Amino acid sequence: MNYRHAYHAGNFADVVKHVVLTRLLEYLKQKDKAFRVIDTHAGIGRYDLSSVEAQKTGEWQGGIGRLIDASFAAPVAALLAPYLDAVRALNPEAGIQKYPGSPLITRHLMRKQDRLSAIELHPKDAGKLRTLFAGDFQARIIELDGWLALGAHLPPKEKRGLVLIDPPFEEAGEFERLVDGLIRAHKRWPGGIYALWYPIKDRKAIIAFRKALRQSGIPKLLDIEFEIRPASSEPSLDGSGLLVVNPPFTLEGELRTLLPALHRVLAVEKPAHWSLEWLASE
Repeated sequence: MNYRHAYHAGNFADVVKHVVLTRLLEYLKQKDKAFRVIDTHAGIGRYDLSSVEAQKTGEWQGGIGRLIDASFAAPVAALLAPYLDAVRALNPEAGIQKYPGSPLITRHLMRKQDRLSAIELHPKDAGKLRTLFAGDFQARIIELDGWLALGAHLPPKEKRGLVLIDPPFEEAGEFERLVDGLIRAHKRWPGGIYALWYPIKDRKAIIAFRKALRQSGIPKLLDIEFEIRPASSEPSLDGSGLLVVNPPFTLEGELRTLLPALHRVLAVEKPAHWSLEWLASE
């Protein structure tokens, strides 16, 4: 499965992933001490929804296109506000023309003391990211294999922060690389927060992935599963998952408020479900 960001920017999976990202960032901001976000597969940072890639799939219309004008109860709206503010900052006029990737959402929410390391392997994508953040001393753009960054860039000097691992799933073996990369990273920085994105498509691969995580010995693993349709007869992106390591104590409660509301807006076919499961506790 090819999950290059440009083809899927702003789809349901991006919405869920980026909403969780903003909740993690808002938690880190509760203390004055600086933090660093390391984005291992950063993409280009900003996506034009009228581009050939975005128009080819049109997936954003079932994601941010549905969410941006939806009405929510006050508690849900408050939790969504940081995410939607980041999206609207790119779209000052009516409608949605552009969508912020994780580096731009992160940068929108950072304070003056915080830092971003955005890592991207593809030379053209890294070049676009570098242009986007030109002159920004709080953002460091690195052209590198994101898997290597889990060794070379951990722990960050700030000793607080988040590692976002969002691989494109262009090659076989990405689930194995996720587990191996997390184990390696956790040994170097056991106190960091990690968020690992994965597609829900190959159900057998996901069962094996979760089993490997349970057997990894890493504590405090919260698994978020979000389906928009039941398992398809033809392989397709039926849902997405996000594994959070060392989640803030506030996150589970926030997600139990957010996920049902998001599911009502984004699900397209029943039966589809969302779930929160602790694969490992303390």
